[in-house]
Amino acid sequence: MPKAQHWYALAGLIVVLDQISKWVVLGSIAPGEVIYVAPFWNWVLTFNPGAAFSFLADQPGWQRWFFTVLALGVSGWIAFELKKHPEQKLMALALTLVMGGALGNVIDRVRFGAVVDFIQWHAAGFYWPAFNVADSAISVGAVLLIIASLTHKEQKENA
Repeated sequence: MPKAQHWYALAGLIVVLDQISKWVVLGSIAPGEVIYVAPFWNWVLTFNPGAAFSFLADQPGWQRWFFTVLALGVSGWIAFELKKHPEQKLMALALTLVMGGALGNVIDRVRFGAVVDFIQWHAAGFYWPAFNVADSAISVGAVLLIIASLTHKEQKENA
């Protein structure tokens, strides 16, 4: 049976992978430079001072600390929940992905005042906002959180 420490270690691995990917990108791509990878995928270095989809990016700077404190608070709550229920594997995995991604982006906010984004997908002239490994972990975690919640609710109703 998994223990909370296993989930914390996985969150730490996500943070490390996120930061290594950003370190490589920061050393390889100039801001705004576009590197073609595939017909639907580019590497492009951007700095996002806002949240997902550049939400609040146009604000004068307060959002940096707001999102930092929010991510740290959510991560603290997740750490507490993982300690209480480490055996709920799908829910724990979902929360771990969110926590690892949130902490990876916190490091960027503290270091750079913005989150380093570099993965850009596009199709038919539509460009998805650039994102990173941490954002991917948060997104997958959010989807798994919904699935875990629905599965848990269904299990309760059938009990």
